Amino acid sequence: MTGFVVSKPVALIVFNRPELTRLVLDAVRRVRPSKLLVIADGPRAHHEGEASRCQATQAVIEAVDWPCEVLREYSDVNLGCRRRVSSGIDWVFSVVDEAIILEDDCLPDPTFFRFCEELLDRYRDEDRVMSIGGTSFHRSPPSSASYCFSKLPHVWGWATWRRAWRRYDVNIARWPDVRDANELRNVIPWPADRRRWTSIFDRLHRGDIDTWDYQWVFATWLHGGISIVPEVNLVSNLGFGTEATHTTIRSHLAARPAAALPFPLRHPLMLQADLSADRFTQRHALRPRWRSQLVKVVQVALRQLRGGH
Repeated sequence: MTGFVVSKPVALIVFNRPELTRLVLDAVRRVRPSKLLVIADGPRAHHEGEASRCQATQAVIEAVDWPCEVLREYSDVNLGCRRRVSSGIDWVFSVVDEAIILEDDCLPDPTFFRFCEELLDRYRDEDRVMSIGGTSFHRSPPSSASYCFSKLPHVWGWATWRRAWRRYDVNIARWPDVRDANELRNVIPWPADRRRWTSIFDRLHRGDIDTWDYQWVFATWLHGGISIVPEVNLVSNLGFGTEATHTTIRSHLAARPAAALPFPLRHPLMLQADLSADRFTQRHALRPRWRSQLVKVVQVALRQLRGGH
């Protein structure tokens, strides 16, 4: 998709991986946004060499060589995934009304940017649509349209508006009321998946999980929102591995190829979630596989024996 120039602001979230950051920045360079907002966390204490990797990552941003306003929100100290990403996106939407958001390990196909740009315009005033995702876990297109609607927001390359992000609460303060009223029944009709999400939100509310993205799922569900999922996968997550914060285990989702999306877009006829596609995603992408879980348990135990974190 040569020649396309994205007119929307692009936000890039980076940390300590200069090589991956360079790959993603090269993808951004191809569409030459006029505004780039960069969020960076600081190095963790007692992680040898991390300060230099963080500095090297931030140095990559200085390679922006097209006409572009680069805004930076860098933390000198490590805030962790939960506080750094959530506060960083808060900052993004204090500056702009809408944005395309990428993390340093999410490598997009060039058509991802046009997809986001067109749909940011199309659904800007549609309150129910809360985000546009670049990731698709479907084995085949869910319909004759270029995308479907889903109750499950995906954030491996995505876009949203300030009006939607205002609904985000990093502390999910309303979760106990939602849980006690059994309101997840209105969102997830499958008991096993409902139990899994209840456990996730319980741990998140207690502060046991250092992440920001489950809160976005909760915000979407709390406000009856839906998200957009493309018919083909537009973003490849290259971040699985030992250096990752969360995706440290082998996974069938790692480095799934990104493909080009044909244009012009074919729009769905109805503004409603595709439950059959959601069920497939819940069963085949989001449910942890027992082997991976066992590996993760062993890894955690070994780190504890070695005195690590």
